[in-house]
Amino acid sequence: MADGTDRRGSPAAQTDRERNRWWLVVAAGLAVFMASVDMSIVNVALPAIESDLEIATSMTEWIVLAYLLPLAGLALPSGRWLDSVGRRPALVFSLTGFALASVAAGLAPSLAWLIGARLVQGTFGALLFSLVPALATTAVRPQARGRAMGLITTLGPLGLISGPGLGGMVVEVLGWPWIFFVNVPVSVLVMAVGLRMLAPSAPLRAPDRTWFTESLLLSAAVAALLLALSFTASGGPAWMLLALFGAPLLFLWLRMPTSGAVRDLFRTPGEVGPHVALAAAATAIGTVFFITPYFMQRELGESVSAVGVTILVFPAGMALMGPVGGFLGDWWGSRRTAVLGAVLFTVGLALLLPMDGSWGLADLAWRLFLAGCGNGLFNAPNMAMAMTHTPRPLLATTGASTSLARTMGFALGPALATLVWSISSYEPEGMRGAMTLATVLSALSVVALVRMRVPGEQTAVAQDQRGSVT
Repeated sequence: MADGTDRRGSPAAQTDRERNRWWLVVAAGLAVFMASVDMSIVNVALPAIESDLEIATSMTEWIVLAYLLPLAGLALPSGRWLDSVGRRPALVFSLTGFALASVAAGLAPSLAWLIGARLVQGTFGALLFSLVPALATTAVRPQARGRAMGLITTLGPLGLISGPGLGGMVVEVLGWPWIFFVNVPVSVLVMAVGLRMLAPSAPLRAPDRTWFTESLLLSAAVAALLLALSFTASGGPAWMLLALFGAPLLFLWLRMPTSGAVRDLFRTPGEVGPHVALAAAATAIGTVFFITPYFMQRELGESVSAVGVTILVFPAGMALMGPVGGFLGDWWGSRRTAVLGAVLFTVGLALLLPMDGSWGLADLAWRLFLAGCGNGLFNAPNMAMAMTHTPRPLLATTGASTSLARTMGFALGPALATLVWSISSYEPEGMRGAMTLATVLSALSVVALVRMRVPGEQTAVAQDQRGSVT
């Protein structure tokens, strides 16, 4: 019917229709792809930005950090706030802010302007990353949640990994401002779907004063860690001491009543395992994507273009197996599917360990492809477990915490790889050491999933169904 009610008129039929809004899942996936692309697309544009704005090379890294800082620092406060407001106005607010900040970044006449725009862009990106899993979770029935998460968890990492490739084409054809301008039509499209598919709800209310205090503490703690990681890569391991300044700030945050939502989340059976597994896997990926290009260029003598093409087989494997992981998780069980994917990911990384100088591109490519397939198989059911077991009032908080685990893992991986590599004075043995670290982290994700204790999956689904009807 035109008004959106089911012709059969039964409550169950109406609930089924409301819970199977696949266009909303697609739109949410597109939003997370856009926000993920902006984490890495700017990297390839930095030389052009440096030339046009006439800035020092040493200052360009702040264009990247300006986006990552609010993305990580505001993740948990954003999730807590989004759990208390309506989904529809929250989506419109987040997309509008992200689009306007993107336009401001593209029009930037100076470095200060660009950094400011990127800070605002990252703030609204944090809202999107927290909101999207909650939207996807409530858009479909629990029995289809793995498939919904398959789309979301495939597009997010794909956006991050494909950002440099997409950015290169955009910068070459249209110029660097367009890496930001392209966010506007995407935001409008996602907003149109959201307005059509989401029911009207109460208008947004401003966060309270405590929210801003919480955001300041967490952002400062994250800034200490990100700056430590950034300076360690160029200035040596001693810069890691800077990260210690974040410890007292985190302690103060844990003493605040507002941290109760996160504490409640991690007391919930079935939440710690998926979060630890996700953080470990993301750190392993960050390590691999940092060290592999160096190995290919320095040890195998390959060109930059050959490195780029070869690296793409990893996201290709993710894209291939991501939907499979969603379907298999719904049919076979999320936990078993996630463990299978984590094991396959670990095997792929273990096969990379020799890092033999006599390898050809094909020897490296099939191992990366296998690891990518494993990670693609792991992502969707792992995320489905996190969203299924969380209490319904904490859905956005879970979206925020998983986003934070993934973001910090991608940031931590290169720094850890640099530290391990530097111990061997940047010799090939250090590359193997970094790859060994990635393999150990991947194995940790397997252990985290195997040892987690949760109620039976059928019980969790039944509870979710009762909660949705209520």
